[in-house]
Amino acid sequence: MIDGQTRKAGGTSTRSDVGYTFASMDKFAAECARFQPASDQSLLIAFGSEISLDAHQQVMKLLRLLQSEPVAGVRNLHPAYCSLLVKFDALRMGHDEVEAILREYLARLEEVKLPGPRRVEIPVCYGREYGPDLEDVCALHGISPTQAVEQHSSATYLVYFLGFVPGFAYMGGLAEGLVTPRLATPRRKVPAGSVGIAGNQTGVYPFATPGGWRVIGRTPVAMFRADRDGLSLLSIGDRVRFAPISAERFAALEKEWA
Repeated sequence: MIDGQTRKAGGTSTRSDVGYTFASMDKFAAECARFQPASDQSLLIAFGSEISLDAHQQVMKLLRLLQSEPVAGVRNLHPAYCSLLVKFDALRMGHDEVEAILREYLARLEEVKLPGPRRVEIPVCYGREYGPDLEDVCALHGISPTQAVEQHSSATYLVYFLGFVPGFAYMGGLAEGLVTPRLATPRRKVPAGSVGIAGNQTGVYPFATPGGWRVIGRTPVAMFRADRDGLSLLSIGDRVRFAPISAERFAALEKEWA
């Protein structure tokens, strides 16, 4: 396991110099990457169709390379589970030109060293008014709330990408015993800090928004703050764990971090 940056929500952190490369995997990925126009001004580069750590690392490496050596005419980069969407100025370049440039970048992925992942711990109060769907999730899987909390809080999750709203991190690594479909009817308002699950994903709502994920808990930590460096608590590539806390501890932390 790589020892990267360790950070408790609300605390400070340090970063190690550990990096890693997988040259043979990078070469294979470059050869197998699939290009597909997504609109008249965007191109999708996919590293397969399965959510995997290997595909995630290829997305991260290409993203890092494009950020360190920007392409003139490329406006935005949008990473996802196993793909990268590249938006460009259609008045300056076309899909074929963008693809040709990106293939040159793909050929250099083995040069890219990714930093060791940060490790972030997020306190969560599970169940009751904080997690109104916990009982239903337990009923669906035939487990107790204690078992559900144990499964959710014992895993280490990988942040694949951020989307939906600023600061919302899509995390993979949910235990098989908790894999649950979204709500049939989304809620009109999910409280900020709500910890939800949907399919094999988990995530934390940074703002009060509509949402269809099963809410099993809530954190007092602000996932997105305009006055914080980086704005979002979580970043792509982070490793995240959830730490169960009591309602009393939740109230104390909420007051402390207000």
